[in-house]
Amino acid sequence: MGNPISNNNITIIADSDTWIEGRAVQQLETTAKLPQMLRVAGMPDLHPGRGYPVGAAFFSVGRFYPALIGNDIGCGMALWQTDLPAAKAKPAKLAGQLGSIDAPPDAGWQARINEILPNHPFQTALGTIGGGNHFAELQTVDTVYHAGLLPAGFQTDRLQLLVHSGSRGLGQEILRRHVERFGHNGLAESGTDAADYLAEHQSALDFARANRILIAERMLAQWHGGGERLLDVHHNFLQQAEIGGQTGWLHRKGATPSDCGMVVIPGSRGDYSYLVKPAADCTHSLNSLAHGAGRKWQRGECKGRLSHKYSADSLRRTAFGSVVVCEDKALIFEEAPQAYKSIDGVIAAMANAGLIEPVARLKPVLTYKTGGNCGGEA
Repeated sequence: MGNPISNNNITIIADSDTWIEGRAVQQLETTAKLPQMLRVAGMPDLHPGRGYPVGAAFFSVGRFYPALIGNDIGCGMALWQTDLPAAKAKPAKLAGQLGSIDAPPDAGWQARINEILPNHPFQTALGTIGGGNHFAELQTVDTVYHAGLLPAGFQTDRLQLLVHSGSRGLGQEILRRHVERFGHNGLAESGTDAADYLAEHQSALDFARANRILIAERMLAQWHGGGERLLDVHHNFLQQAEIGGQTGWLHRKGATPSDCGMVVIPGSRGDYSYLVKPAADCTHSLNSLAHGAGRKWQRGECKGRLSHKYSADSLRRTAFGSVVVCEDKALIFEEAPQAYKSIDGVIAAMANAGLIEPVARLKPVLTYKTGGNCGGEA
């Protein structure tokens, strides 16, 4: 069994051959020194963020830090079981039927929007994926490790749809207002300022979950198909939690909760995704898991590393034969599979640490990033 790396109040879940950039470890060490921060934990997908690491969880008492959650509050993964036959899946045809879903839904969707997120000021952004590492992906079952653990309703002969998106501009606006007033000093848990942030944070969580629902429903409508949501789990959020007998604030930034049942941990657009069952006791990782493979290269260096060998068009077809819909020529290089760690290593490190049991492995058929030019947060 693999051994987590522990030093004082810092834990990193890693095998001996897990590659983690030194700057990410430095950022994790910095967060461990924040006032009233008791413990921090880095996952195998740990990588540097904008001042704070991604792929990590942070536990504080008496004070919490909105900047650790970042600007995409509520970002997460939703897995849908579709009724689309896997055996008949033709990636290019599916891409043609889908077209672009970059623009907000038309007026025909308004009744559904009012049903899932009534009277919300950011309604017009619902149903859109955004930029950066966000995606929606049709997948097929490659391997089942434990059939008895598959979720109710899971069908191995049908396509699955995985949606990764968050709160879009809403989370950005919430963080901007907070940092303008309070900087990066965090908030004492008592008082109106903390209550105000927590209310806005909940609004962003509600938006993000509704957004993933509408993205899935829009896509399924284009394919004249139906589906059932099997799971939906945030990986950027703040919650009150009890750990080690102390009640405090658990921050997750690119860290999947281990106490919400079955979860999906995806690889890059040219790699597998894993459906996993978390262990009953994950306290040594702050009840958290990796949220993906984790970046290996910074965005700004990807095109320089790849453009001499690959064209943008060649990156729209993966080694699996799956199709990538991405008409943003910068993003196609930034999100290339080569820019990410291998998901197999991330899964192995968590399994060796006793955190998860793999249930099934999925492989991509169609990955949607953007049908046009898009920007957005990572």
